[in-house]
Amino acid sequence: MAARLPGIARLLPQPAQALCRRYSKDNESSWFRSLFVHKVDPRKDAHSTLLAKKETRGLYKIQFHNVKPECLVAYNSLTEKVLPKLHEDPDYPCDLVGNWNTWYGEQDQAVHLWRFSGGYSALTDCMSKLRSNQEYLQFQQERSHMLLSRRNQLLLEFSFWNEPLPRKGPNIYELRTYRLKPGTMIEWGNNWARAIQHRQENQEAVGGFFSQIGELYVVHHLWAYRDLQSREETRNAAWTKRGWDENVYYTVPLVRSMESRIMIPLKISPLQ
Repeated sequence: MAARLPGIARLLPQPAQALCRRYSKDNESSWFRSLFVHKVDPRKDAHSTLLAKKETRGLYKIQFHNVKPECLVAYNSLTEKVLPKLHEDPDYPCDLVGNWNTWYGEQDQAVHLWRFSGGYSALTDCMSKLRSNQEYLQFQQERSHMLLSRRNQLLLEFSFWNEPLPRKGPNIYELRTYRLKPGTMIEWGNNWARAIQHRQENQEAVGGFFSQIGELYVVHHLWAYRDLQSREETRNAAWTKRGWDENVYYTVPLVRSMESRIMIPLKISPLQ
């Protein structure tokens, strides 16, 4: 039976009446479906509060430096000379977590990961002191001639990941970067909090972070392996564990893009 149209619509030509009829049915269908839409309760906490570790107040900074190919050796040498001094100086509330060159991924790239144990106040204190550190200012000036570009992010650490601690080598490191759809960080964290147990047997899980300032809704997972063959075997083994496939199934739709870097530690890196 054809749907009844409002009186004014019956005065329209037949094609217009058909259009009105479809519009009316679509509206009715949309209204009916809306009765069953899941209603999300109002959030009372930011995802950073819900997902980040609270006991360490750890704030991390990751730096990506794209180096001129002919300058990479000199850049590494300069970096290895200056950065450990900041790491070892108790007046600077910052610690080196890891320093690498990208092996597979973006070439001629250096990646540095810092920890500020006092949170934002430690970061502010450190940056203030560096502005009057003549050796560091000279280092920055010399370094600037070696770089094509650079960028950084401030990160918080997922509460369910291990804290990245110094480890002996030799290892290769994989930095897997996920750019998530806005609004999906809580769902990502809930799934990975259950799934991380499947990636702990070989102690390959080094650290997990999410961006707080810089490019947002970005997740970094840091893994360590003996070599590329070990990486393949470890990753394949995860698929034999019940629950790992569910984590992949539920988190892949949350991802807008992803990237993998295989990195080699610099001599100064606490993560070897």
